[in-house]
Amino acid sequence: MSSNASATVVRTGAGSRFVIYTLLILFCLYYLLPLYVMVVNSLKPLSEIQAGGMMALPDEWTLAPWASAWSTAQIGVEATGLRPFFVNSIVMVVPAVAISTVLGALNGYVLTKWRFRGDTIIFGLLLFGCFIPFQMVLIPMARMLGIVGLAGTVPGLIFVHLVYGIGFSTLYFRNYYQQFPTELVRAAMIDGAGFFTIFRRIMLPSSGPIAVVCVIWQFTNIWNDFLFGASFSDFDSQPMTVALNNLVQSSTGVKEYNVHFAGAIMAALPTLLVYIVAGRYFVRGLMAGSVKG
Repeated sequence: MSSNASATVVRTGAGSRFVIYTLLILFCLYYLLPLYVMVVNSLKPLSEIQAGGMMALPDEWTLAPWASAWSTAQIGVEATGLRPFFVNSIVMVVPAVAISTVLGALNGYVLTKWRFRGDTIIFGLLLFGCFIPFQMVLIPMARMLGIVGLAGTVPGLIFVHLVYGIGFSTLYFRNYYQQFPTELVRAAMIDGAGFFTIFRRIMLPSSGPIAVVCVIWQFTNIWNDFLFGASFSDFDSQPMTVALNNLVQSSTGVKEYNVHFAGAIMAALPTLLVYIVAGRYFVRGLMAGSVKG
C-alpha cells in the first residue's frame, strides 16, 4: 500500500472516530441534562426558580432546600422530612438483598450440583415467578401479610421483596454454577465434605462476580420500588420512594421545587453510589458464567 493510501486510511479513521465521539458526547450531555437541572435547582432559593431561571447557575448558593427535604419538609400531615423514610429503606433493603442473595446461591448450588427428581420443575417454577407482573400478586400478598401479622410493617416489605427476589437470584447463581467443575464437588464429597462444607469452602469463595451482580440488581430493584411500598406499608413504614411522592403531593399553595429536587436526588443517591463503586463488576459478573471453559 502506498504512503498516500495509508494517509487516506488514517484520515478516514480519525474522521470517523471524531464523528462517533462527538455524537457520544452530545448524547451524554442530553442524557445528563435532567440531572444538571435537578442539582442546580436544588441549590437555589425558590425565588430564583420562580423567576424562570431553571437552566442558569444559582446567583445565591444555598443548602437550605436539602436541609428542608431531609428533616423539616411536610410529608402527609407531618413535618418529618425524608430522614425516617430513608432509614426505613435502608432497614428494608439490606436484609432483603442479603437473604435473597444467600438463598439464591443455595438454590443455584442445589439445582446444579445436587440434582434430584423434579429439580427442573422447581427451577421452572422459580423462573416463572420472575415474570409474574407485580399487580397480580398485590391482593394475595396483602392477604398473606395480614394473616402472618406483617401488614404495614418494614419486616412485611422485607418479606415481599425477599419472595419476589429469590427467583432472580436463583437464576443468576444457577447459570453461574452450571459452569463450575462438578469434579471438584465430587472430589470434596469423596473426601468426606458435607453439603454446607462444600458450599462454604468451595462454591462461595468463587461466587464473587455473580454475587456482585445479584446484589446490584436486587438493591436497585428494591430501593426504587414504589408499588409494593405504596401497597403494603403504613405511614411509619413507608420507604423513600413513597415518601418522596408524598412530599411532592403534600405541597399546598406554592410548590417548593428546590426542596422536591433535593429530595429526588437524595432518593437516587444510594443506587447511583452503588453503580459508581461496583458498576464495572456488574458486566464482568454477567459475563463470568456466560462462556464455558
